[in-house]
Amino acid sequence: MLITVDDDPNSLVDLLWVREAWNLNPVGEDLPSLLSDDSVRAHAPTGSTDAPAAWVEAWPGMWNACIHHAGLLEDSTIFDQLQHTLDGSPERANLLANMVGPSWKSSFGDEAFTEKKKTWNRSQFQARTQRRPTSLADDPERLSLSALIPAWQAGLTKIVTIPCQGSYTRVIGQHTLLVTDETRDDQERYSEALKQFR
Repeated sequence: MLITVDDDPNSLVDLLWVREAWNLNPVGEDLPSLLSDDSVRAHAPTGSTDAPAAWVEAWPGMWNACIHHAGLLEDSTIFDQLQHTLDGSPERANLLANMVGPSWKSSFGDEAFTEKKKTWNRSQFQARTQRRPTSLADDPERLSLSALIPAWQAGLTKIVTIPCQGSYTRVIGQHTLLVTDETRDDQERYSEALKQFR
């Protein structure tokens, strides 16, 4: 059994940070809860710009596109394909875009990302490092093995986690389950979440 865990999906985390740092209130179905670390909400928009109105409107579509991409399995042949394309060619650009997927930066540039984003990223990295189990016996997948095995038998090979409050569990592809860090860190909640993959 091989399960991949992506506990730092950059495109999703960027979207979540932008939503809260800029006090966006996007409207849409099935959007995730707020970030667990509420320090990001202390950032307030500055300057005069019309960009945030466009950001609010685009956010739900970007979220859906990014979780769709997060749900895809990595193409193991993509690096071989890249080697057979020319630098700067449309073919290479297309392959790279498919590999990286949609992102806030590719659609809107860096304007939304302030110095506070770098500080927040560092604190998130430290939190993830401290949260990681110190022994194999404490690994969340091992602790929830009785729920993981049937999910794996049903096709689950990838778990994506986001740093949001409470529970937000979604099957986001034929082989991928999205959960919050809080859910994955709680054996009972994680076992229940894994049951959604059947």
